[in-house]
Amino acid sequence: MRFPRASGLLLHLSSLPGPYGSGDMGPAAYQFIDWLLEAGQSLWQILPLGPVGYGFSPYASLSAFAGNPLFIDLEELIELGWLDPDPDPPFGERHRHRIDYPAVEGYRMRRLRQAAERFFSAARAEDRDAFEAFCQREREWLEEYALFMALRERYENRPWNLWEEPIALRRADALAEARRHLEADIRFYTFCQWFFFRQWDRLKRYANARGVRFFGDIPLFVSYDSADVWAHRELFYLDARGLPTVVAGVPPDYFSATGQRWGNPIYRWEEMARDGYRWWIARFRKTLQLVDIVRIDHFRGFAAYWEIPASESTAIHGRWAQGPGEAFFDALLQALGPLPVVAEDLGFITEDVYALRDRYGFPGMRVLQFAFAAGPENDFLPHRYTPHTVVYTGTHDNDTTRGWFEKATEHERVFACKYLGTDGREIHWDLIRLAFASVADQAIVPFQDVLGLGSEARMNYPGRVEGNWTWRFSWDQVRPEDALRLYELSALYGRSAPDRLDIPP
Repeated sequence: MRFPRASGLLLHLSSLPGPYGSGDMGPAAYQFIDWLLEAGQSLWQILPLGPVGYGFSPYASLSAFAGNPLFIDLEELIELGWLDPDPDPPFGERHRHRIDYPAVEGYRMRRLRQAAERFFSAARAEDRDAFEAFCQREREWLEEYALFMALRERYENRPWNLWEEPIALRRADALAEARRHLEADIRFYTFCQWFFFRQWDRLKRYANARGVRFFGDIPLFVSYDSADVWAHRELFYLDARGLPTVVAGVPPDYFSATGQRWGNPIYRWEEMARDGYRWWIARFRKTLQLVDIVRIDHFRGFAAYWEIPASESTAIHGRWAQGPGEAFFDALLQALGPLPVVAEDLGFITEDVYALRDRYGFPGMRVLQFAFAAGPENDFLPHRYTPHTVVYTGTHDNDTTRGWFEKATEHERVFACKYLGTDGREIHWDLIRLAFASVADQAIVPFQDVLGLGSEARMNYPGRVEGNWTWRFSWDQVRPEDALRLYELSALYGRSAPDRLDIPP
């Protein structure tokens, strides 16, 4: 699918300001949409919205279908009378720019439980009807997810393979008994999902009505400790005890002599093909309810993926295994129609991956921070682009542009300055201009680069277990001229309507 020429910003919901320790779907989210409009931007790219598990990573979600209850706006629950105001939330100055996830999770989940108790005891009939309608509409995934979360709480958040064996291996009698004993907890987790999707639907309608589209992620692999793997063991390579026999990763390369062992379980693609990829179609359908454009993370895995024996501690002794390829995307297209998909085609990419991408007309990605390590033949340089491309100054896995430039090699800094015709003092704005001026149909900029922040604002360090995903901004970091500079660049390079500037048509 070809997208119109546009630009936008990359900012996860968790990074928004707010009084409860992390960003959410409250007033700051609506304020950010208004700011995007002021800045002439029409795309808001976010990370996966699922409930976070290990390391609080949005890419290690507890469900491929559920929403993260930490994103629920507590203020609306107060307005509805389901929650009493908290005159003194325990989040102060040190939480303005960093998320303390254990503290945030403990506080927010406790408050959500209070709201759920009042909802089930005193909600209006119309709200109860809306809740029951949601439960019926989403039952295909919701019932298993809510049971999984209730059990996970019962087993002190241990991975499901460490639960009692009858529950871990899903014996029918054990599950029936668990549903009876955990009914109140199951209803709580169901309530959280109902309210998450209610708030997200309102936020998305607000954005879309103003011409802003959400751009989201669908990771190829799912977390082992998830409702999806626990409830659908037959779709993954697991042994009789439920443990993975093979796991995902990437082979050794220039960046790592041992490769990367991610540990995600591998799909039984032949099993998925038997019912026409039903689970995947449901997953895409749910994601497309949340966002307008989907970036497929690790797209290359649909052509071939690196499969590692689970007994191996590194990725060295893996092998390339065939992905589902055209059969998979043909099934998606037949079920869902044209797919508004962007293929994340970074890293070690072979011709079969490009062929699969191009067969379905998916644009690929280019990252400007990768453009200056070699010479003018580098495909990440804008003079090498084709229009059917999405260009980034950097992504959530990169340093900020200022941080990258400060750590770059002398060759990279000299080449970048000569290519850009700059002295590098405002390298973040230089790369933003380069991205917007390029022929790429879409240009995306991490909000950290608009603010000119350094490495202290980096979102993720791939391969690092702790300390990721915690960055937040505050409105006092946003200068009045930031929106105007973005608007001018968008207007100059045909990415927004120049209705406020004296620019010839």
